[in-house]
Amino acid sequence: MHLVRYLLPGQRPQAGVRTGDVVASIDGITTMAELLRLSVADLREATSRLGDGVPVADVQLLPPLDGRGEVWCAGVTYERSRGARMEESTEQSVYDRVYSAPRPELFPKSPAWRLVTDGEQIGIRADSGHDVPEPELAIVASSHGEIVGFTVCNDVSSRSIEGENPLYIPQAKVFAGGCALATGIRPVWEVADPKALTIDLVIRRDGADVFTGTTSTQQLVRDLQDLIDTLVGPNDFPDGVILATGTGIVPELDFALRAGDQVAISISEVGTLTNTVAVGREPFAFLAAQTLEENR
Repeated sequence: MHLVRYLLPGQRPQAGVRTGDVVASIDGITTMAELLRLSVADLREATSRLGDGVPVADVQLLPPLDGRGEVWCAGVTYERSRGARMEESTEQSVYDRVYSAPRPELFPKSPAWRLVTDGEQIGIRADSGHDVPEPELAIVASSHGEIVGFTVCNDVSSRSIEGENPLYIPQAKVFAGGCALATGIRPVWEVADPKALTIDLVIRRDGADVFTGTTSTQQLVRDLQDLIDTLVGPNDFPDGVILATGTGIVPELDFALRAGDQVAISISEVGTLTNTVAVGREPFAFLAAQTLEENR
């Protein structure tokens, strides 16, 4: 089962439940924000009250966050990430220190309206020149700070911009098409052990695999609830928040994404996410227009 947002022709976006190839509405619930205001117990009860199902093929699946929802990211949470950041950076010590520091690195990535999802394009900056995908397990937390589920995130990043100066991290991380989420949220009660999941990345170019990588969330050095507690302690997230937990797969410095590359991420028990790379902001102008239409 996955929590999803979907669109039927001529209707407004709707939150629901996907089971196999069928999507069903939830009685009394319209938006994902409403779901993410519930406790885990109430969310579980709500997902048992389903309306009539429709085939997945008849709907458009949307990013699984809406309203005032936000995506944040944690950084340098895997040993591989620490090594890659130190290799690329002119200020190596900051990454070495934060890896084992009591306080994790956390930064905002995207509001709900700027997200892309499975099958859509992801973006790389036109002024970067060295960009990579970052496949990450993402924690979904309610407005109460409870972990209610998990999804797949691609935290696309500019290695050249961040490597030049760590103070450029917002520019290296926040740009059009730079954050993709899988279409579904796997409820927390259906994931036996989120610290024992396999993450796979495949990058294809001109029909051939040009990079593959595998890691496990066992290598994640941070406790998941501690990450959420650090995030929500000083902040309110009235419509829920998604926190990507960092990457354990980083290509070598001689690899960079190109326009047309296909990036495929899979996380066991959670889901899959596949996108094609585009350059610049123009391919993502539809996101702002789509938001205006939804809010009319």
